[in-house]
Amino acid sequence: MDFKNLINKIADNYIPTIKEMAAILELDEEKSQYLFRVADEVKKIYHGNYIHIRGIIEFSNYCRCLCKYCGLQADNNELIRYRMTPDEIVENTREAFEAGYKTIVLQSGEDMWYTREKISYIIRNIKKIGDIAITLSVGERDFDDYRQWKEDGADRFLIKQETADENLYNSLHPHSNFKNRIACLKELSRLGYQVGSGFMIGLPGQTTETIAKDIMLLGEIKAGMAGIGPFIPHKRTPLKEHPVGDGFMTLKAVALSRLLYKKMHLPVTTSLGVLSSEHKDIAFKVGANVIMQKVEPYKFRRLYEIYPKKIGDESTIKEERLRLEAYLKSLGLEIATDRGDAF
Repeated sequence: MDFKNLINKIADNYIPTIKEMAAILELDEEKSQYLFRVADEVKKIYHGNYIHIRGIIEFSNYCRCLCKYCGLQADNNELIRYRMTPDEIVENTREAFEAGYKTIVLQSGEDMWYTREKISYIIRNIKKIGDIAITLSVGERDFDDYRQWKEDGADRFLIKQETADENLYNSLHPHSNFKNRIACLKELSRLGYQVGSGFMIGLPGQTTETIAKDIMLLGEIKAGMAGIGPFIPHKRTPLKEHPVGDGFMTLKAVALSRLLYKKMHLPVTTSLGVLSSEHKDIAFKVGANVIMQKVEPYKFRRLYEIYPKKIGDESTIKEERLRLEAYLKSLGLEIATDRGDAF
């Protein structure tokens, strides 16, 4: 295979086959350097040298779901559960906005305590603070909920596809099914949300062709953002013995996604940083242009454990923001000052 020619063709808007994409994902470390270089060039053409920093408030770790890889799953009886009140969420957002955040991601488990009305209240009051883009990440809900929240002022919705393999998806999500997840994504797009999706690298039975299908599915659902990160096992889940995902494969998937979707926002996922600080640094040079920073109080951060991770020393939201900006500048990157809306 003339892999350089194929990579150049994709950068010039050629739509590859699944087998061609799988072949690129199977490139060794030496050959992958060309993929990374072209992906970085494409990113700079469409996004410059800028990185968008987004604040994430993980406001509840209650969840009705039974995802076999997630530490928040309902069967984890050892997890101490918490909920932030609507007013606490709004005030937390105000602090983040004052610290420089233009986008806030409101994320939780699928916690039905937060009714349509409560989330509407949160959205409407956040919009009174200033020009803040609101991303909701609260899982599968009634379509009427999605419609109401869009009318209230929500801008984006993040709900990951997790895998394009229907059988694998259904086996990992006994509470739900693949068809419903895709229906949610398509309805959110129809309602006018900027839709965020994504998938994991390293799920059981996954192949490079599976990953290629994951990447193609991002285009089919018109995703404006996609988080691609390695699987990390949690000791209180059915997949606790499964090996961690491959950080290098994650980088190749991000780079290939950048070639295909020039304008899409591609974050450096938290899971990649947990797995390897080196791969986290490299990700910004292979197509990624977004990073998320937790901004909820530390007493809650320690309990929002989808997978094991270190929290670090307690600092103010502003101090953390400045530290993250300094880190990005040390990599030769610039900080975006706009909201970073999708295409």
